[in-house]
Amino acid sequence: MKAAELLRQGVSQSEVARRMGVHRQSVIRWARQLAQSGRTGLRKAGRAGRKPRLSAAQLKQIEQALKRGPETLGYASGLWTAGRVRELIEHQYGVRYHEAHVWRILRRLGWSCQRPTGRALERDEKAIRYWKRVRWPQLKKKRSARGAPSSSSTKAG
Repeated sequence: MKAAELLRQGVSQSEVARRMGVHRQSVIRWARQLAQSGRTGLRKAGRAGRKPRLSAAQLKQIEQALKRGPETLGYASGLWTAGRVRELIEHQYGVRYHEAHVWRILRRLGWSCQRPTGRALERDEKAIRYWKRVRWPQLKKKRSARGAPSSSSTKAG
């Protein structure tokens, strides 16, 4: 709308492009639209880029399938990978995506990349706490006292 106002004031298209920080071709397109349908025609600009291949309802259904877990689709582990989600989307809707785009879809749905902790079932938490509190401090090297001679060859004697 600011560009339309500048064009109405008689500012050149090149100057409008410079002031707005856009390509001159965009300003030419806006000026043409402004001449054809006025300011209201500019407001009706459509979305840029390709139309999405999945609707909002389909994305919601995909999210529900993700919440049910990959085991419901026959996978042995409970981990979702980009490849598995890609297969889910292709199986349900016949739409193929690259795995990098699948991550974009997952982020849009509020999902993030998480890794399992991978802790052993035999893990003894009590023994680990003891080792951290008692044994490790005994093994750790103590700092040498101040003024003790340095073994560093770069330090002046």
